[in-house]
Amino acid sequence: MNVPESPVMSESGVLIVGGGLVGASLAIALDAAGIKATLVETAAPRTDAQPSYDERNLALARATVNGLEAIGVWRHAAARATPIRHIHVSRAGEFGSARIDADRQGVDALGWTLPARELGTALLRRLDECARLTRLAPATLSALQPLASGWRAQVQTADGARNLDTPLLVGADGTSSFVRAQLGIDAERHDYGQTLFVCTVTPERDHANRAYERFADDGPVALLPLAERRCGLVLTVSADEAEAVAALDDAGFIELAQRRFGWRLGRLGRPGRRHPYAIHRVAAAQLTAPRAVLVGNAAQTVHPIGAQGFNLGLRDALTLAELVAAAPDPGAADLLERYAARRAPDRDGTMAMSHGLVRLACLPQPLLAPLRSLALLACDRLPPLQRALARRGMGFRGEPPLAVLEHLP
Repeated sequence: MNVPESPVMSESGVLIVGGGLVGASLAIALDAAGIKATLVETAAPRTDAQPSYDERNLALARATVNGLEAIGVWRHAAARATPIRHIHVSRAGEFGSARIDADRQGVDALGWTLPARELGTALLRRLDECARLTRLAPATLSALQPLASGWRAQVQTADGARNLDTPLLVGADGTSSFVRAQLGIDAERHDYGQTLFVCTVTPERDHANRAYERFADDGPVALLPLAERRCGLVLTVSADEAEAVAALDDAGFIELAQRRFGWRLGRLGRPGRRHPYAIHRVAAAQLTAPRAVLVGNAAQTVHPIGAQGFNLGLRDALTLAELVAAAPDPGAADLLERYAARRAPDRDGTMAMSHGLVRLACLPQPLLAPLRSLALLACDRLPPLQRALARRGMGFRGEPPLAVLEHLP
């Protein structure tokens, strides 16, 4: 194919398609590193318009908060975040449990809980401070054409169509990625047959900055500490039950949540508005194509168990920004090879962990019960194993981006 010549650095700089949590974070990281970029967002630049800035309560790993602080986002969000100082993991009807405490790990917090909408607000404020970033919003990528040294993207804006040449195309456009499809990258999909309901509740007892993850045959349920003694509830039900659960009144929903979670925090009450999310696993067959790369949910969408989705995606973004900042050509083949190699241990390990936990911890197999309990007890009682688990949970896996290594435990 004969393709037109294009300079290595074009007018648009690095082109990021997708302005959700990960795409916005990448744009900010590149700007902080002095790299010119263009961010194409389908939604208007408002918190209430961006689908990913929603009602979920995010459990941000310690590495994630280090990274957000390094790129200047955390100062806009810290006041609304709640520290997680303890984690309690158990399985309904079984004797084992695992507890991880920040003090024992030598840190002030294992992570922080923050509503996605609040993180979105912080990202928008930080985006407004960017000096080298061009934002097109609302705008939609409609076509891609390969160039000798990059891509030509046709973008539909309110002012009409624009052609943007870029040496590096970044797909940050979510699970159903248009960029991934246009690049011809296949994706493995798995439907868990589960629906997640998220809302806030107020427990009878103070949560004491403790996060709970409880497994059962029906799926995991979690409580995350929030301000004013409230908690973020994450309740998993089978997809067949989702419609009936959505139709429950507040009393019926709380009764279900209480039965699934138990009474460790006493009676649950005052449920907030409920939001359902169907759960799927999507894994791109590869992370890169010539002068193109996938990050965040476009690269991998994981089961929300363990709350690793955004944490993993941010490490994608910060690793890519670090490599681009150190290279003369942001789309060079060797740079993209290094990116894929660096992300592989973290990506593969996190995806295997989340998928394996769902399959093993939630399987209704009585013969597995003693093995699961013994595994939880080992995590609770053996310091080396607990430390390894805590470090991975805090986001320090593989070769993390330098931005997250501040205050490494």
